[in-house]
Amino acid sequence: HCLNSPPLHLRAPPSCFSSSSAPCARTAPPGRSDVTAQGARERGRLINVFRNSAAAGAAAAGAMAAPASNMAAAAASNANQAAAPTATPAAASVLVYREPVYNWQATKSTVKERFAFLFNNEVLSDVHFLVGKGMGVQRIPAHRFVLAVGSAVFDAMFNGGMATTSTEIELPDVEPAAFLALLKFLYSDEVQIGPETVMTTLYTAKKYAVPALEAHCVEFLKKNLRADNAFMLLTQARLFDEPQLASLCLENIDKNTGDALAAEGFTDIDLDTLVAVLERDTLGVREVRLFSAAVRWAEAEAHRQQLQPTPENKRKVLGKALTLIRFPLMTIEEFAAGPAQSNILSDREVVSLFLHFTVNPKPRVDFIDRPRCCLRGKECSITRFGQVESRWGYSGTSDRIRFSVNRRIFVVGFGLYGSIHGPTDYQVNIQIIHTDSNTVLGQNDTGFSCDGSANTFRVMFKEPVEILPNVNYTACATLKGPDSHYGTKGMRKVTHESSSTGTKTCFTFCYAAGNNNGTSVEDGQIPEVIFYT
Repeated sequence: HCLNSPPLHLRAPPSCFSSSSAPCARTAPPGRSDVTAQGARERGRLINVFRNSAAAGAAAAGAMAAPASNMAAAAASNANQAAAPTATPAAASVLVYREPVYNWQATKSTVKERFAFLFNNEVLSDVHFLVGKGMGVQRIPAHRFVLAVGSAVFDAMFNGGMATTSTEIELPDVEPAAFLALLKFLYSDEVQIGPETVMTTLYTAKKYAVPALEAHCVEFLKKNLRADNAFMLLTQARLFDEPQLASLCLENIDKNTGDALAAEGFTDIDLDTLVAVLERDTLGVREVRLFSAAVRWAEAEAHRQQLQPTPENKRKVLGKALTLIRFPLMTIEEFAAGPAQSNILSDREVVSLFLHFTVNPKPRVDFIDRPRCCLRGKECSITRFGQVESRWGYSGTSDRIRFSVNRRIFVVGFGLYGSIHGPTDYQVNIQIIHTDSNTVLGQNDTGFSCDGSANTFRVMFKEPVEILPNVNYTACATLKGPDSHYGTKGMRKVTHESSSTGTKTCFTFCYAAGNNNGTSVEDGQIPEVIFYT
């Protein structure tokens, strides 16, 4: 092993060598009074070893006779040899390199420092890895013992029943920078990752079963997670089976859906990731924007599959993802201006959706009509009546009640009473109106089915409606169907208290002036408000 060339950084300056037998003081390890004499004796012993070698004796003797200037030239020549691992260095060069390596252990006060010194170092190395492929292959020295101590995979590679005896191991699927980051961690516990290397380092850490480095990579990704890289990181998290990171990516996409969809990396995700996102009920974006983003993704995917970006091929590559876009949540104007003219939907689908928007009772469509809600936390509700009675009739007039709240909330739907005649379907339009400006803030033209009981039945808005504190709003519900149950013993003030935080949300109800089908604070419809704080 004495003939192996140590790394370039171990070479002592030429001024440390002279034709005299006395060593330079700079080569002596610090803190030892007799180290100079010991170094001289050890140098003599090493020279004798080289002289006894048939391959190196003559060159070693010539090198010892050379002047200092020639030794510097030999060191420079050997630097070129160190850059080419396949070259066999001259013995004289080895002597120049090995001298300062002697007793390097004494300059390292801890085990960590001594092992860190061996990182990417030819000293004592007993295996080399050819990492990467093509012109980017790097030959990296390592030490079997260190690798086996840090990784069960390396332990099996070197010491298992099928252990390799090769001193050179090819790793074409690993990036050199990532492999060096792994070795750096195994040798010194130091973490060297950055935006450009974190994903390849995570792959390498998983490949060689080093969970501590995996955790560092995941933590780095969490700290650098943003809307513009959330989709890319989500794809990688699913690929590497990192559920915690995937969950964080999805939460980020929920909160910043528009920005995430606009990011350049969105079109690079795979179909399974697209489906996983479109299935969520918590995306914070209008459905027409989801459709536009899906079309953009389909164009990129068609290109990847070497297909022409025709409407037929876009539908083909979207597959199940197309059925997860909730077209019924769009307005008729949004649908007519976009999806209806895209030629991605079939004629039958376009007709059925137009009928869904315009007629009652609404025909069945093949797309989900359940609203998405991007809000976090627990759903809350309040009931404003103390008792349920029958009967309440409908003639096309809206049931309305005015209300205000003491704190900011988001209303997501109403609970409504159903038929007194058994299971029945109702058509209903629900609205929340800003009372002073008469502006419609949220609405949904939909339907619901009841079972004939006195329970309330959920009817949800397409999007959450923001309610500001101490502002008057009017809740409206226009039902078409048979006589229903109704509420009595109504309360003017209803307070909801959070079981986890103790926060109180106080609703104040008032009579809505005008024709309201008889609904008031004391009696009528719209018994329940469903909201998030």
